[in-house]
Amino acid sequence: MTGEPLDSMEQAEDFARVEDGFDRLWTPHRMAYVRGERPDPNAGQGCPFCAAPGKSDEEGLIVHRGALCFVVMNLFPYNPGHLLICPYRHVPLYVDLTDEETEEFTALTKAALRALAAGSAPMGYNIGMNQGEVAGAGVAAHLHQHVVPRWGGDANFLPIIGQTKALPVLLEDARVNLVANWPKD
Repeated sequence: MTGEPLDSMEQAEDFARVEDGFDRLWTPHRMAYVRGERPDPNAGQGCPFCAAPGKSDEEGLIVHRGALCFVVMNLFPYNPGHLLICPYRHVPLYVDLTDEETEEFTALTKAALRALAAGSAPMGYNIGMNQGEVAGAGVAAHLHQHVVPRWGGDANFLPIIGQTKALPVLLEDARVNLVANWPKD
């Protein structure tokens, strides 16, 4: 360095080489979510919950298929093993389910808890539905219930400061673990 001002390109190149001691947690898959590139919440091709059952289990991230409802991995999980219980029918509200759908929806929620307990031993769970866009539903037009496994210390400063969630398990590895531990009928 000569003490003379560098042009901005030289400054950027110099800065890029500086070691700052930080580890980097790269989560490029989250950029689609950050940019708002979410599925169209309307029925048909744009609905991810209508599209998933038409794919292979691996491609659709499906853990279990029931007669009226299915279980799928959350593409943007809060924690490893974050599951969604969905009816095959494209309905927006819990009250829109038939009695038979409600029964299977509940049974699959219980089975999900058993599979998570067997496969990854969480210390607790968050279970819930956001009904309507104003309530926070990302896909408000197709009912889905979240089942989120929780462990002591699983939340840290990253989501608050860096808008990043550190997930120690790959999505497909979590799906394979859940499939292997899904309760046998």
